[in-house]
Amino acid sequence: QVQLVESGGGLVQAGGSLRLSCAASGRTFSMLRMGWFRQAPGKEREWLASIIWSGGSTYYTDSVKGRFTISRDSAKTTVYLQMNYLKPEDTADYYCAASLRTTGGYDYWGQGTQVTVSS
Repeated sequence: QVQLVESGGGLVQAGGSLRLSCAASGRTFSMLRMGWFRQAPGKEREWLASIIWSGGSTYYTDSVKGRFTISRDSAKTTVYLQMNYLKPEDTADYYCAASLRTTGGYDYWGQGTQVTVSS
């Protein structure tokens, strides 16, 4: 089992920045990939970014390219999401996830952290 705990959410004005953190514990050696997702009220969950744990390759959805950056600290088994130039439409609950595979679905999920961007 892998446990994930997100932190760093909050209220920020449009144009501002936030950095989300996701600390992993448990059988972290089994993780091959981690990702960030978000879900806004009334909308489906949206994939934002992924990082391959070994090697650090990153992938982004088009809507956040150039604004969001995913990174990891292997020593701390923590993944980050740096979010810049935030927009009101970025308001959502943000979740991190871990996968035992380098492609496909995710196996473990955090409880989420709320991000609110005011206009």
